[in-house]
Order: sequence, then structure tokens, then C-alpha cells
Amino acid sequence: MITYPNVKVNLGLSVLRKRQDGYHDIETLFVPCLDRRDCLEIIPSDGYSETAASLFSRFGAFRSVSGHPAIAQGITEDGRVMVTLGRGEGVHWDPLEDLSVKAYLLLAEDFDLPSVKIFLEKRSPVGAGLGGGSADAAFALKMLSEMFALGLDETALAQYAARLGSDCPFFIYNRPMFGQGRGELLSEYELPRGDLRIRLFIPDGIFVSTREAYAGIVPRERRDCAPAPLREVLRLPVEEWRGKLVNDFEETVFAAHPELAALKDSIYERGAVYASMSGSGSALFGVFRES
Repeated sequence: MITYPNVKVNLGLSVLRKRQDGYHDIETLFVPCLDRRDCLEIIPSDGYSETAASLFSRFGAFRSVSGHPAIAQGITEDGRVMVTLGRGEGVHWDPLEDLSVKAYLLLAEDFDLPSVKIFLEKRSPVGAGLGGGSADAAFALKMLSEMFALGLDETALAQYAARLGSDCPFFIYNRPMFGQGRGELLSEYELPRGDLRIRLFIPDGIFVSTREAYAGIVPRERRDCAPAPLREVLRLPVEEWRGKLVNDFEETVFAAHPELAALKDSIYERGAVYASMSGSGSALFGVFRES
């Protein structure tokens, strides 16, 4: 089975308070974005791969400028999962720690899953606030449930996904969802229909870790004057979002990376009706009216 996990953007992101467990309560509107998609294939261990030949022909002998291999493989000690990752910018993490593998291992705790091979081409940027790894995990859960007739509905899959990461449950639904808690508490949200298109802008060479993004951030409950509540702003016409629909991470991330603030300005200059950083960065996006 082959699927194409897409990324997401955040329309507004409010950091409300720090929790006793060390996480933060947030509010955000998750929206799917099809500008960037990975290619994920999962097959039984004795099955035929439709993507392996392409992965090895394009990445097998190539080494990225980062010095990391463009293709990396791993196999679990019990031999139940063999994973192959391909990425033009290099694979700088242990393949067995990839979230697609963790999705299999999580389901294997409760179901007698057959051995599988996983082939993943990473086309989405890593560490850009777009949730590419979370998407891979969620799509893997959905694929495994369908392949092996596990009978898991969206609610059950989202519960598994929440154990893999805060953004993962959204990708089970993969439609606009209002996120609360760590981002895992989701409710349906209908965006206004219209001639709007989201375009991604990925800066070269800038990686923003979640830890960096949270460093120095002041939660809204501790501010003397906090921006308007997110749901209230989202009800405004899109043309009124500028300056009101706020990603709270922009203040600290733009201070450390002023070139991202300049990129946001340039997106408006290109005609966007709204522009923002997604998640904790570094990717930005623009909302454009299509003519």
C-alpha cells in the first residue's frame, strides 16, 4: 500500500499556559496543506515494493551536502520491521527511530501484526513546523489498520496517534480541526469556502527546534495585554486576519532569525492576504486569493 502523507499549517497558534507535566496548553487551527507530501509504502515482508527501485536508483549512491547518507536502512532486532528512508538533504536520524516505525511498534503491542517493510521518501522539510513526521506516523497507523483489518475507527486511531506526538492525531482526520490541550484535543472546524490557496515558503538552512521556539515565550495567561481569542479572530474575514491572527512563536523565533520576518514581509509583497509562520517554524505560508 502506498500513500502520500501531506503537511499542515497552523492558522493562529496561542500558547496559553505551561502545564505541570512540562507541556504547554495551546489553541490552534490545523489545516492540511498539499504543497509538500512524502511517499510512504508499507508491504508485508514477502511482498513486492513499487517504490524501492526508484528510491535506490535516485538516492543509493548519493551523499548529501550535509554529509549524511541520502538513503538509510534499519531492521528491528526481531526482524519484524525493515525500514528504508530516502531524503535528498540526507537522513540524519536513526531509521528505527522514525515515527513510521514507531507507529508499527505501537500497534504491535495490541495486535499480532505480520512482519513488514517500510519505504519512506521524505519530501517534506524536517524541523520546519509543518508536521511531516507526525503525518508519516498517522498515515502509517491508518495504513496498517486497513492492511491487516484491525477495525480501528478514526477515534481509536487518534488515541494511538496521541501517544506518538501532539500533532499526530490531526493527521488521522486530515481536515481542518481546532486543536487544544497539547494540540491533541480536536474538534471539527469549517473554514469559509472561497477562492483561497495556501502556498508554502521554506527557508534554506534554518532549523528551529521546539525547545528554541519555547525559550523566552510568555504564555498568554501571564501577559498584561494578550491578543484576542483565536476563535474570535478566525470569524473575521480573511482580509482582516493580518496583525490579528497571531502565531505566538513568531515573536521569539523572528528575534533569533530576522530573515524569517523579512520572508513574511515578502510574502505580503507577493500579494498574500495573510501570511504567518507555521507551528514553531521555520516554514512560513501565505494565503492567496486565486484569480
